[in-house]
Amino acid sequence: MTTSVYTVTGMACGHCADAVTEELERVAGITAVAVDVEHDTVTVTSDRPLDADEVRAVVEEAGYELTDAGT
Repeated sequence: MTTSVYTVTGMACGHCADAVTEELERVAGITAVAVDVEHDTVTVTSDRPLDADEVRAVVEEAGYELTDAGT
């Protein structure tokens, strides 16, 4: 298992968190998503290493901006 934390800007409420979570859960390999709107972070657990560009594209599809590719 791999856990990565990403910084995502533009989220302001629970609806925002739901939108990001829903999009990320569609990515193959992602097993869990935890969004912290207050701190602009998204923690993603996956069964494989994720490509930051793939995560960025999914976050942008949800209408937000990934500003830090995570650790």
